[in-house]
Amino acid sequence: MMKKIAFVLLLCLLAALLSGCHGAKESVAFEIPGEFDTSRQFELTFWAKNDSNATQQKIYKQAIEDFQKIYPNVHVTLRPYTDYGRIYNDVITNIATGTTPNICITYPDHIATYLTGDHCVVPLDDLLTHAKYGLGGSEVLFDAPTKEEIVPQFLNEGKVGGIQYALPYMRSTEACYVNKTFVEKLGFTLPEKLTWDFVWQVADAAMAKDENGNFLVNGQKVMIPFIYKSTDNMMIQMLRQRGAGYSTPEGRIEIFNDTTREMLYTVAEHAKLKSFSTFKISSYPANFLNAGQCIFAVDSTAGATWMGSDAPLLDIAESALVRFETAVMEIPQFDTENPKMISQGPSMCIFNKEDPQEVLASWLFMQFMLTNDVQLSYAKTEGYVPVTQKAQDTADYRDYLSREGEDNDMYYDVKIKASKLLIDNVENTFVTPVFNGSASLRDAAGYLIESVVKGILRKKEINETFMDTLYSDTQSLYRLDQIDIAATGKRDLGPLPATGVTLLTALSVTWGLIAVYAGYIAVKKAKSK
Repeated sequence: MMKKIAFVLLLCLLAALLSGCHGAKESVAFEIPGEFDTSRQFELTFWAKNDSNATQQKIYKQAIEDFQKIYPNVHVTLRPYTDYGRIYNDVITNIATGTTPNICITYPDHIATYLTGDHCVVPLDDLLTHAKYGLGGSEVLFDAPTKEEIVPQFLNEGKVGGIQYALPYMRSTEACYVNKTFVEKLGFTLPEKLTWDFVWQVADAAMAKDENGNFLVNGQKVMIPFIYKSTDNMMIQMLRQRGAGYSTPEGRIEIFNDTTREMLYTVAEHAKLKSFSTFKISSYPANFLNAGQCIFAVDSTAGATWMGSDAPLLDIAESALVRFETAVMEIPQFDTENPKMISQGPSMCIFNKEDPQEVLASWLFMQFMLTNDVQLSYAKTEGYVPVTQKAQDTADYRDYLSREGEDNDMYYDVKIKASKLLIDNVENTFVTPVFNGSASLRDAAGYLIESVVKGILRKKEINETFMDTLYSDTQSLYRLDQIDIAATGKRDLGPLPATGVTLLTALSVTWGLIAVYAGYIAVKKAKSK
């Protein structure tokens, strides 16, 4: 009897532990319907970002119109955003109310947080290769790319925990847009590849002034030689180039290391000379570059149409414009023989709904966004690169790239050079590990640099005490101290729930009783001999 009781309690304990894994959300594969029901009407919502570019929004609307001609029973409503952060915040809010969109432009870092909801994001592995409705499937009514026709590096970026949750939509990287005219005016020759040392040297030299307080290089009262748009990318790429820690795939936080501290001291040194600043502190690098008030402007290749004297999206008054030769270069490197640059750009995910047919309709629309017409139209608006080799290999795209500089609109040379920069460096790109909390870590990386520059502006002494406090404050502000990974790579999930404690106590008591019972039987047998 005691053995039976112990066995039953043990089964109950195991069932409870397996059904209530503390902090875990198990992925549930989407069950694909046998056929898509074209007799039913579906209303889908699509949340998308455009880079404050009316042309991009028109491309989204045209894609929806073209898709609805093929599937007239599917109606897609576009909700445009100008900021990925707002999409992220709205999705998080809507997860709680069960009102997520059907399709969303997003980033894998964000998806990792969405996955803390109850199976709200659809895993795509089975959908990708489904014979009927997978990429290029037999029942798909348009010319979709196959899985093999998506650039592998871009496709792999959409995996979270080894599961495909996103498809790439467009890809970009960062570029350094250089006022070559001013570099040469300062007596320097622009190298084939930029190094951090070269950029810092030129930036510091550009701070020389005349007796009237005007900068010698531009004759103006304003000059910020080096401005970085995304300081999170700056820190992440510098760490990768140096081979220093950032995080592990499991989520161990490694950014608070000596190399990070060393690089922050370097930033402080040049911020003190006022030769370096950031977007958050000074404003858009493009505006300073085009006004002759910046020499090295680091921004996404997707921002290429804002850069240069002939930029089609010029955002300053014509009277403030300064003419100069623009060079489009890779970001500065520590080792030019082994370049490292981040791969970024929007991805797409779909959200689970009660109706599998609605999810299938969403999947078909997401596939449509990878067709050649959509990919090429959007890529031509900025320094984006199509995510499919199928689109990149078309005669249309090859012709587009070959017409660099033909005009200052569709064929704006800076924009096309930015696209070519990524195409030529796909093998040199990388992505950061994705886990629940990776978005916060990315924000923290930028915060470290921003805080040092602000500290200089506030006349603070950047010393070990400052750094220690900065590390501690950053951990607390972004809750990185709560992402505690043990040496085994398992997350510390906090104290066991009360039900778990009760069950473990019951199990201990049961095994104790079993031991007593076994002892009793042994004694009884001994006496009977």
